[in-house]
Amino acid sequence: MSDSICRFGILGTAGIARKNWKAMRLAGNSSVTAVASRSVENAQRFISQCSAEVPQQQPPQAFGCYQEMLDSDLIDAVYIPLPTALRHPWVIRASEAGKHVIAEKPAAISTAQLTEMLDACRQHGVQYMDGVMFMHSQRLPLIHQIVHVRQELGQVHRMASQFCFAGGEEFSRTNIRTDTSLEPHGCLGDLGWYCIRMFYYLMSEQLPVEVRGRALSPMQGTTSQGTVPGEFSAELRFANGVSAVFYNSFRTAHQQWLHVSGSEGYLQVDDFVLPYCGSELAAYVGHDHFMIDNTRFHMESHRQRHVVYEYDAGHHSAQEVRMIQAFAGQVLSGSLNQRWPQWALHTQMIQDACFASALRDGAAVQLP
Repeated sequence: MSDSICRFGILGTAGIARKNWKAMRLAGNSSVTAVASRSVENAQRFISQCSAEVPQQQPPQAFGCYQEMLDSDLIDAVYIPLPTALRHPWVIRASEAGKHVIAEKPAAISTAQLTEMLDACRQHGVQYMDGVMFMHSQRLPLIHQIVHVRQELGQVHRMASQFCFAGGEEFSRTNIRTDTSLEPHGCLGDLGWYCIRMFYYLMSEQLPVEVRGRALSPMQGTTSQGTVPGEFSAELRFANGVSAVFYNSFRTAHQQWLHVSGSEGYLQVDDFVLPYCGSELAAYVGHDHFMIDNTRFHMESHRQRHVVYEYDAGHHSAQEVRMIQAFAGQVLSGSLNQRWPQWALHTQMIQDACFASALRDGAAVQLP
């Protein structure tokens, strides 16, 4: 391994891998040196298409076998965008090959699976991270300052979030996210992971004590043996009295907002997962008042816009580039960050509890 460059292998050619291909090129401390698919032709096609727009420092090697790439000395770390149901064995095999791992989310099918994956990474001394890009956004420290340092909201009591998009008929029939054998948690896994992670972050990495979840409507792809949640809602209750609610859907128009309510104000973020196209990351803090003056009853709105400047996706300061920079920097340091695996494990635990509640018709599920 070079002292300054972390060499990545991409294991699988899912669409999201194209975004991280570019992020690895822009990060400054990373490069893509290998791509593996189920055939050499698929891997080379992916390399050619991505290289036409964003060439790497050196042309990556194409592999027609995942294990062959893991066994090679061309890579230091592996990025795994495989479907959730296929991720467990390949994270373990990557760790056994001494390769650091950044993998897509949800991290695993279950907490038990993820525990095995993280144990393997620990045993073999490799770093693990789940690829939640907004955790590396320049906006997150701003939100922390507003809520926890300056306490502009007063005492936080309630959080709400919604992340959804309307997939359409073709999506519901053919997308892997509607196939129970590949993505059994449906919209909860694909979208709910982000809502849960944001609540977890805002609660200073505290687990809820109780959750309730409901699968509101099912989806079933044409080749799926069963249904997955096409719409899902959940309520989380924390030990200090804070509660949170989120809604995910493959049926409703695109939204990705966060709302935090406190005793003295509220925080609104309209695009907490993937920032809108533009150079500004914004968060709004409101201190609205209900006014009564004799016969006049009215609301007065006092909203302040807090802005962090960040280039559009695909530039050096974008959140996906910062994620790759952070991961590669940790790998190059020779030490392990133990918080990243813990974030994934706790998010998985909360997601599993929400899904278990839904299977029990919304009954409360306790977390330790």
